[in-house]
This record gives sequence, structure tokens and C-alpha cells, in this order.
Amino acid sequence: MIDTSTAPRPLSLVVVGAGPAGLTAAWENVRHGGTATVLERDDVVGGIARTVERRGYRFDIGGHRFFTKVREVEELWHEMLADDFLRVPRQSRILYRRKLFSYPLKPFEAFFGLGPFESLRCGLSFLAARLAPRRPEEDFETWVSNRFGRRLFSIFFKTYTEKVWGVPCTQIRADWAAQRIRGLSLWKAVWHAVKPDRSVKTLIEEFDYPRLGPGQMWERFTTRLEERGSRVLLGRSVARIGWQEGQGVTAVETDGSAGRETFTGDAYVSSMALSDAVLALDPPPPPEVLEAARALRYRDYILVALMFEGERFFPDNWVYIHSPEVRIGRVQNFGNWSAAMVPRPGVTCLGLEYFCFDTDPVWSAPDDELLETGRAEITKTGLVPEGARVLDGAVVRMPKTYPMYDPGYSEKVDVVRRFFAERLPNLQQVGRNGMHRYNNQDHAMVTGLYAVRNLYGASNDLWAVNVDDEYHEETRTLRPDEEGSRA
Repeated sequence: MIDTSTAPRPLSLVVVGAGPAGLTAAWENVRHGGTATVLERDDVVGGIARTVERRGYRFDIGGHRFFTKVREVEELWHEMLADDFLRVPRQSRILYRRKLFSYPLKPFEAFFGLGPFESLRCGLSFLAARLAPRRPEEDFETWVSNRFGRRLFSIFFKTYTEKVWGVPCTQIRADWAAQRIRGLSLWKAVWHAVKPDRSVKTLIEEFDYPRLGPGQMWERFTTRLEERGSRVLLGRSVARIGWQEGQGVTAVETDGSAGRETFTGDAYVSSMALSDAVLALDPPPPPEVLEAARALRYRDYILVALMFEGERFFPDNWVYIHSPEVRIGRVQNFGNWSAAMVPRPGVTCLGLEYFCFDTDPVWSAPDDELLETGRAEITKTGLVPEGARVLDGAVVRMPKTYPMYDPGYSEKVDVVRRFFAERLPNLQQVGRNGMHRYNNQDHAMVTGLYAVRNLYGASNDLWAVNVDDEYHEETRTLRPDEEGSRA
């Protein structure tokens, strides 16, 4: 922990990365009276929560709902955007064998959609899992199968999950399942369908969304920071993080259109990928730290945006594609998030999401090839009418979108964490890639808030953020006598 007893007030902060975590950290430092210099590798702010604009069409990289249980984050969102927030009805479904199923699953709908024979097999599989759960419960497949049965796992979890991660579900740690779908079970879903609990409100029936996409939020953060005397510098790729024993980080050097630049501050916050941060250190850290950093893996992402003539092909915000015969993992319908995401009536803009490694042939495939593949595959799913006219298209590639929870990842992260804590006390890692944790943007923002508050005397454990929070978006209505106790 940083010794703040003699720290200057206010502090100058150098932030690497202009995503939700980095920009929130910068803004929190401004609110403490300090200044921030934010260094961003790309030419746009927002990280994977950016909005890409092409010829009047706007694309969200992955679909970013603005939903949170953290009241302070929600208040900050509304402080920034105010009237530019929309209230959007949520609808998402699973496509399996050209049939659409609600997500989260509705047991009776699934029964009729799968048919009585398949549903019976799923039911027997579930009972078998309850009577004889598999042990040890260390991987994603075992974790889900123990709660839903192997049959439902193979239908509604396996194909999509392996599309996202590119490895068998047995090679994905149970940590990821526990973080993303904790608290869900088939028995609980059936029981709530038979006897709903009126004290439980599913808040994801609606969510907030910026009128011009999530990037509008981070563009507003940037504007407010610059109005308060801080800087957000784009096109600055970190080339070197200088450090000295006993001092920690001494400078961050970047390459860009302005050439090599050096930035110094009282403290440093980084949301760049944890592995990249280690590899940028000069002098290099010990071999075991370098080895751990190099072993951390990431999944990359390609968005193939297709603009079709016609409207409202389907009402969903997004659809999960569980059909194994196509590579598409998920489809976003951007006009269903906000009408302002498309430039005029009479058109539909779909975002076809492909998950890959940057070493896969699809990553380096020509854009024209990807657009044609996307057109053929989306037609094959039945979500787009046969012969629908394509008006335009675009391809966006996002490296290191998802930190992988593969075997041994937590031990590798721990090696890096210990080195940073012991040798670089004035550098704090925040955000999804900065901590190699599958955080949502609200949790990423919390790590940014906590990191800066640590500089001013707090003792927040950034690594505890999201560990104890259930991911599924459900909250219990408080009784009147409980209302004052809500965090």
C-alpha cells in the first residue's frame, strides 16, 4: 500500500488506458482536486465500451447495458449524461436449431420448444446430476452440469461457451461460471415459474443506454476532464514503464504521432493488459514474473456489421447463437438498443460477433471475405430473410477483449500481483484487462474509484471488487424498515 502520510495534496496522476476504469480514476482524482494525464493507445476512448461510427452507423462492441447494483456508479452515469440516457426494454434469446428460447431460460417455454422427448431427457439428466454430482467441481462443464444436468449443459451452454473461449469447457475454470452465473439453477428457475417470489424484481427487464451508444459516456468523461484541466491523449502506445527499486514507477514513455514522449506523476494507474504492463517494465522484472505474464491468455473479437434494407427483423437487443453449424457467437440489433444508432428509418444494422485468437486465420482474413461469410451465416440462422439486400458493411477487430480463465491463470496472476505490490507500490492495476478479471464496466469503474481513494488515505482492496457480488442481475425488494440499510 502507498504511504500517503506525506503525499502531496492534490496529486498528479498518470493513467494508462482511456476505458471505463481509467477515465473513472482520472475523474475521481479531479474530484479530489488533482489533475490527470490519460494515455490511450487507440484513436478513440472507451476501450471495449467504445462506440465505433462508420458512415452514420454506430456499433457497440459487444453490447453494453448500463445496469449496476452500485448506486454511486449509477449516479455518476446520470451526472455525466443526464437527458441523453434512454430506458431500453431488454430482450435477448438463444437460437438453437432455428428456434428461439428466452434468456434467462423459462422452463415451460423450453419444454415446449425442445419437445416432450428431449425435455424428458433433460429432466432425467438434471435429476441424475442432483443425485450424483460430479466431483471435483473445478471446470466450467462440471460446474454447470451439476446445476442443470449434462443434457441442458450441452444444449444451452456448451456450444456458445466454446465459441467464446475457443477451448473445451473442461479447460475453463469454474471461477468464471461462479462469477457470471452464480445463484442460478434449474430447480430455482422451475420453482419461480410455479410459485413466483414477488419480493424479487428482475431489473434487467429494462436498462439504461446512452442515445448514441456507450462511447457517448466516455466521450463525455473526456470532455469534462479536459474542461477541468486534465488531458486525454490518444494515439499514445506505451513503449516503456520505467521503475527503480525502492521508488516504484518513475515514468511512462509512449510512442505515437508526436514521437517518443515521457510522462511523470505522483502516482500511476494502469488498465492496459496485465501481461503488456509487465513486458513494458524497464528494467525487466524477475524471470518468474515475465514467465507468468507471458502465459496469460486473451480471447480476441471481431465485429462484422451488416446494414440491411428493411426493419425489425427480430425484436431482440441481441441473440446468442448456439447453432454449431455457424461461427457467429452472438448477434446485436443496434437499432433495438437506440434508434439513433442507425442513420435513417428503413434499415437494420446487425453486429455479428466472432470470437477468436489473433493467431487464427479469421483474424487476418480480408474484410470482404468476412463480410461475405457473415452475410451467408446470418441468412443461414433464419434471423434475416432469404435474399435481404445488404446496403453496407464494416469490420472492427478488438484484440484482448476477454481475459481467459484457463487452468493455472489465477496462480500466474498472483505472481504478477505480488511483484507489483512489493516492488511498484505507486502503480495500481484497474479494469478488466488491467487485472485480468472478467469485470463488467461498473465493476471496472469501481476499481478506478477505489484506486484513487487509496492515494488519499483509503485502504481498498481492488482485487475484492466483484468477488462477492452476484453477477445475475436480480435484487430483492427491501421492506420499509430495511430501506435505510441499502448500500
